[in-house]
Amino acid sequence: MQSPTSTCIHFNGTVKLGFHQALSLSSSSSTGYLKSNLIKENPKKLLLITQSHNKAHQQHQRRSKERVEVKGKKKNVWSIDNEMAKAKEKESGRRSQQRRRRGRTTVKGKRNKSGLVMVSAPMLMEVETVLQIQEPVIKPAWNTFTSSVSGIWQGVGAVFSPITAEMEPIDIGHKNENLYDCYTLSCVQAMPSSSGGQTSQIQRKINWVTLNPHGEILQPLGDGNRSKEGLGEEIVDGSVTNHVLPSFESFNFERSDVMEEDVMGNEPGLVYFEDGSYSKGPVDIPVGEVDDSKYYLSPTLKFEQCLVKGCHKRLRIVHTIEFSNGGADIQIMRVAVYEEQWASPANLHVESDLEFDVKPFSQRKRTQPSELTGSWKVFEVSATPVFGEEETMTLESNGSPYVYLCTETLKKRSLPENSAYFGEEEMLMPDMQDATVLWLPGGVTGYVDISKDGILCIGVGWYSDEGINLVMERDYGMDGKLKEVRYKSEVKRRWPDPVPA
Repeated sequence: MQSPTSTCIHFNGTVKLGFHQALSLSSSSSTGYLKSNLIKENPKKLLLITQSHNKAHQQHQRRSKERVEVKGKKKNVWSIDNEMAKAKEKESGRRSQQRRRRGRTTVKGKRNKSGLVMVSAPMLMEVETVLQIQEPVIKPAWNTFTSSVSGIWQGVGAVFSPITAEMEPIDIGHKNENLYDCYTLSCVQAMPSSSGGQTSQIQRKINWVTLNPHGEILQPLGDGNRSKEGLGEEIVDGSVTNHVLPSFESFNFERSDVMEEDVMGNEPGLVYFEDGSYSKGPVDIPVGEVDDSKYYLSPTLKFEQCLVKGCHKRLRIVHTIEFSNGGADIQIMRVAVYEEQWASPANLHVESDLEFDVKPFSQRKRTQPSELTGSWKVFEVSATPVFGEEETMTLESNGSPYVYLCTETLKKRSLPENSAYFGEEEMLMPDMQDATVLWLPGGVTGYVDISKDGILCIGVGWYSDEGINLVMERDYGMDGKLKEVRYKSEVKRRWPDPVPA
């Protein structure tokens, strides 16, 4: 199986106390890097370094670099008036910098050959009106949450590049071919605690089968429903080939491989909601002084976030991230996406009457940034952990120590500055620093970003054509501790302004 492309965030500095703004991305066939300085003051300017194993690409970069050096560093050694030459060179350099700055604001993403935006800068959000100020809400009940997630779930899954958002192989077939899609069957049920406590645990077992050696069908821009009902057709149009894939019902999951089997309890890093949505990850990220004697240790952590739509469909995104060098280096190893549909209770193995209508990710369209622009009515529930001397006692008696707050606002989401232009060529070096949002098939977005305040945010979004966007975000502070988890339900504003009486 081919190793997936990964992204790495480097935090370089003398004081490793947290995350900072400066990012740098290095794109290669195997690894990309996002760099950030762990300093307390004055973040450095963003710098992008690109690498490639392609010899022709390296020669092209070398020639481009030479041309820039000749243009920016040329000295007029034959000029009689050296002062005039220096002034002219300074003015030329100033204009060159202005051109580069304009380039950084005009190119904020990358399109593929079919014209779809695959990666982009974060979209701009501004609050228009506060409809309801923050007020406390009751913490969700654990028993209600376990009841919501329990059952037999049928689903599809895929893995995507953290750099290019392209579909990556998820398995190797019997003929050594790459396979890009998978079907999953999950059995989730509440079980008594193994320690004898009163709180139950959630046991999960996932079986899977892999398929599709053809990869993703990249649909042309503006025609996302072209292959919705054409799985049996070989040629959809003159440029898109739609291959026939086996149905979910054609596989025997009782004889299939087990992809994952785990137990989830009411642990400190788990933030859950009564509809079955949750965000699971560590409470502390390893940030601190570098121990040279443990250079070989690189903790790898999973951040799993789940969004539920209509109680019977859910989306799970799993970010696998490696932390090394005392938390200074963060490498995004894997981005896996699963969409599942509830089929039956876990204790009743009966055939579901519901038709499995979840298509593999390779057959689905990608949501574009323009679809998320405009005004949104946002209902947000946030969970803030409480750290203190009595934290251990709180954990033993009441589970995770979180304070839940809710608020409701009208927000306006807009594209990055001048982001209407996307070149088909690879992004310019200064622009990859802003490419943090992955636009994935099925209305899915995923991002790992660092704010100006040094907050590390791991977020996922799920947009549907009904104008509803669900968002889950997980923030970590500069000290590496979990800062906040936000669950948002956004409804697109479709009424006129002002609202008629």
